[in-house]
Amino acid sequence: MITDETSAALRRRAALNNAGWCDAVCRAHGLSPRYDGRDLWLSTVRTPPLYPDAVTLDAGVAAASVLPPVDTSSPGCSVKDSFAALDLSGHGFEVLFEAQWIHRPAGAAVPAAAPDAPRWSEVRDAAELAVWEAAWDGEEATGLFRPSLLGGDSAFLAGRVGDRIVAGAALHTCAGAVGVSNLFARDGVGTDTAWAGTLAAIAARRPDLPVVGYEHGEDLDAALRNGFTAIGPLRVWLHTA
Repeated sequence: MITDETSAALRRRAALNNAGWCDAVCRAHGLSPRYDGRDLWLSTVRTPPLYPDAVTLDAGVAAASVLPPVDTSSPGCSVKDSFAALDLSGHGFEVLFEAQWIHRPAGAAVPAAAPDAPRWSEVRDAAELAVWEAAWDGEEATGLFRPSLLGGDSAFLAGRVGDRIVAGAALHTCAGAVGVSNLFARDGVGTDTAWAGTLAAIAARRPDLPVVGYEHGEDLDAALRNGFTAIGPLRVWLHTA
């Protein structure tokens, strides 16, 4: 059973892991984000599309600490409120979406793969990464994920049927956890199949670490079916004024 105290610690770990991934993506784009003490990650320059300008790492962070450094003058500024504790509605922000942090303990049993499941491997080079991004996007690669993300703490998993990438996920290891983001399935492949392949790959690489991330809606339901526990809410605020 996860107590309130344990849940708070797990949420902080998930938030730290997610901030680490955001940091890696931003640095791959040539930005220089920073950690403001132990409570906040932020970028003073607008971040790549779909990535926040700030991530709170403690429930006690105030709007007065978050907003002054970030760039609200250009479109797309957003704040990941990791503990659903901020009210930024009076500062020109609206809630873009709400979600739940998810946690799966180290060593948990991996879902069984179906006989016709995709074949999984790690993306190795820039050309393959562009194909992966196009499959994830559903249309084309825009260069959101840069080749410098390959290797080290980050990895991109691709599930293939024949030569086609039909499922995938991005992984980032930091803060004592493996974070999963950008999980996708297409061309008739289900989300449960994508989770089975992703979790098997993580178990082969880092069986000693828990798996974290966040999901909402049907994607959250799929994560819960695959051994995750919802450990608390987050909000993403978008500047619209």
